[in-house]
Amino acid sequence: MRTVLMVAEKPSLAQSIAKILSKGSCTSRKGLNGACSVHEYSGSFQSQSVRFKMTSVCGHVMSLDFIGKYNNWDKVDPAELFSKAPTEKKEANPKLSMVKFLQVEARGCDYVVLWLDCDKEGENICFEVLDAVQPVMTKPGGREQTVFRAKFSSITDTDIWAAMNQLGTPNQNEALSVDARQELDLRIGCAFTRFQTKYFQGKYGNLDSSLISFGPCQTPTLGFCVERHDKIQSFKPETFWVIQAKVFKGKDNPLTLDWSRVRVFDRDVGQMFVNLAKTSKDAKVESVSKKEKAKQRPQALNTVEMLRVGSSALGMGPQHTMQIAERLYTQGYISYPRTETTHYPENFDLKGTLKQQANCPHWAEEVKELLASGLNRPRKGTDAGDHPPITPMRAASEAELGSDGWRLFDYITRHFISTISQDCKYLQTTIYFTIGGENFTCTGKTLISAGFTTVMPWQGIPLEEELPVCDRGDLFTVEEIRLVERQTSPPEYLTEAELITLMEKHGVGTDASIPVHINNICQRNYVTVENGRKLKPTNLGIVLVHGYYRIDAELVLPTIRSAVEKQLNLIALGKADFSQVLQHTLDIFKRKFHYFFDSINSMDELMEVSFSPIAASGKPLSRCGKCHRFMKYIQAKPSRLHCSHCDETYSLPQNGAIKLYKEIKCPLDDFELVLWTSGARGKCYPLCPYCFSNPPFRDMKKGLGCNECTHPTCAHSLSSLGIAQCVECESGVLVLDPTSGPKWRMACNKCNVVVHFFEHAHKVQVSSDSCDSCDASLVDVDFNKTRSPLPHGDTQHSGCVFCDPVFQDLVELKHATMRHPMHHRGGGRRGGRGRGRGRRGNLKKPKDKMAALAAYFV
Repeated sequence: MRTVLMVAEKPSLAQSIAKILSKGSCTSRKGLNGACSVHEYSGSFQSQSVRFKMTSVCGHVMSLDFIGKYNNWDKVDPAELFSKAPTEKKEANPKLSMVKFLQVEARGCDYVVLWLDCDKEGENICFEVLDAVQPVMTKPGGREQTVFRAKFSSITDTDIWAAMNQLGTPNQNEALSVDARQELDLRIGCAFTRFQTKYFQGKYGNLDSSLISFGPCQTPTLGFCVERHDKIQSFKPETFWVIQAKVFKGKDNPLTLDWSRVRVFDRDVGQMFVNLAKTSKDAKVESVSKKEKAKQRPQALNTVEMLRVGSSALGMGPQHTMQIAERLYTQGYISYPRTETTHYPENFDLKGTLKQQANCPHWAEEVKELLASGLNRPRKGTDAGDHPPITPMRAASEAELGSDGWRLFDYITRHFISTISQDCKYLQTTIYFTIGGENFTCTGKTLISAGFTTVMPWQGIPLEEELPVCDRGDLFTVEEIRLVERQTSPPEYLTEAELITLMEKHGVGTDASIPVHINNICQRNYVTVENGRKLKPTNLGIVLVHGYYRIDAELVLPTIRSAVEKQLNLIALGKADFSQVLQHTLDIFKRKFHYFFDSINSMDELMEVSFSPIAASGKPLSRCGKCHRFMKYIQAKPSRLHCSHCDETYSLPQNGAIKLYKEIKCPLDDFELVLWTSGARGKCYPLCPYCFSNPPFRDMKKGLGCNECTHPTCAHSLSSLGIAQCVECESGVLVLDPTSGPKWRMACNKCNVVVHFFEHAHKVQVSSDSCDSCDASLVDVDFNKTRSPLPHGDTQHSGCVFCDPVFQDLVELKHATMRHPMHHRGGGRRGGRGRGRGRRGNLKKPKDKMAALAAYFV
């Protein structure tokens, strides 16, 4: 029997599709990477009986990066990144072993059906999957088609079965357009980012950003925010005058009239008009106009509009909105949330979609009325040729979706119902008055038919007082006429919704990447999100944009990126050559980079005004090993140490606290050690500032502390304090934390495993002897006499943390609260030997004791 491998983009999506296609009769098992499941069932494919295997990836399988040596910022000229630096595809998440997992499942399979998301990124992932699985699949006979692509827009039985019955092939042109975008963003972004980060962080101490980044889309996004800021700063208020008139008739409430001239900027002229109007005590009705008007129902919902509403009405950032939308999609509640289309296809089942919502109490009445009276034809929108508009696919409740999930689903559903409802109709009445020769008006609205505003009440016509009944020639008594002084006001800071509109208008980013670019400028401290989701640029964001304008305005204006996006779209359509577009664009930006490099002083002049020199920042902390003077600790991001005498800056671990470590010096370079800690429940370890940036041994990488140093004799190194291989991850070693007493602990130097032991001990030392059973280093413990847990009142004991029966009850394994980006959670509990060097190099993982430790897992 032949086998069909089917691959979806996310595990939850694979499960849903398998459940539909197998009609609930599939069996499931975990894949070897622990993250993806495999769902198996028998069925028919290409008129033959086959065995189906449905599994998934977790987004992109591969990511683009430079080869190893070109990732060293200190040894590579950023200009080389435009052409000389070779790139390679690396596993996007090595811990998932996704390539190995796919190959294991694909071995011996005859066909592959790709159920990746139906956009350009999805097409790109299709070919990443094919690169992994095709070498191990059964070779086809003749020209038999073995690769198939499923196209779908929602996770419903109808859509999934329709996709299965109309399989196509993946689109290589769309995949290539994504490859081009990835390479352009990598080469251009890294070159500019590396240069300006090193240049400015080496000169200024209070930038408060760990990365001074540049991005072909990110920087124009920031440019929009700073442009609005500049308009606010340069705004000069002007005084103007308006005539305020109030009239009444009989016992009716007074009407406030609008002056037809609107306003004047000369007070004397305004006073002249007031004097003219005051010559009459009556306001004469010149005419009454009544017009029936309609407020149009919305067009079908696309991604950009959803993001705008998420920010402006729901108070959720664009990236958060997109994450929720993706979750609702994979759970089958809404259709695919990435689409530029605002027009329903002719064969779209509007009635069937509406019926799904007939029993939801929030809009059941409106839905049933629509079904009874008939659906209104939706407004004609734009068909971008990608996916249908975003619509609800089944009913839901707040309990199912959670607070934010329900609010977004509620809006999407109300929007859909509104698109097939009637327009809101109202009567607009305008009364035209003259008072002493001056013209005034008064307008009122009366609702005729609420239409779509019954389900979108916030769009409704506001309730207004009805205008009095009157005819031409009627007279109203003037109650008040006066000149009112006012001032023009500056524009507000851009809201996220306004920024999204500008990005879409100018072609900066795609519907999928817009939230990412906005999130980046917030995370990198270029803008802050104020009340009302307004984006206020920081000092750093303002200076960067002004600096780009000084050197090369095209780096920040949206024009050049918009042109690049058009070229990328031509690649996707098969109308432009991948290599030519890539080379042409890189040549342009390479020239711009060289000019930027030569002109950096123009931006630096702005930096000098706004930021403090690094030598004047921070507070003295530890001594330099070269000049033996105190170096200053700069706490603002990125935290670092600076020696003003040597004019050298040394990197430190981020997202933690730094303090002096007992004035102990590194035996290699005479720098005083410092202690990094992530908090009371986290980890801490000493490090040498010089070794941290300049690894002293060939087997060490940049950015390592003493707990990973392979110095053979230093009392603070891994060689002296390492105890055993980590009980969870493959490469980590459990290292004694010599500063942790009296609540002693050892911590993995790779992942966030922490082992607490020997509370209230006076002293804990790592012995030079090893355990006969597991090769872990023995520890010598000296307890407080009054609080010793040892039998017979003993205070001293030596033994293995894992094997010694006296110590076993004193050991507790936990997970540290980790914020340090260097550390990542380890893999599953697998065997294997340590990878350290020196005396601790052959430590074994105490496998037989893991179960005992796991019992204390919290």
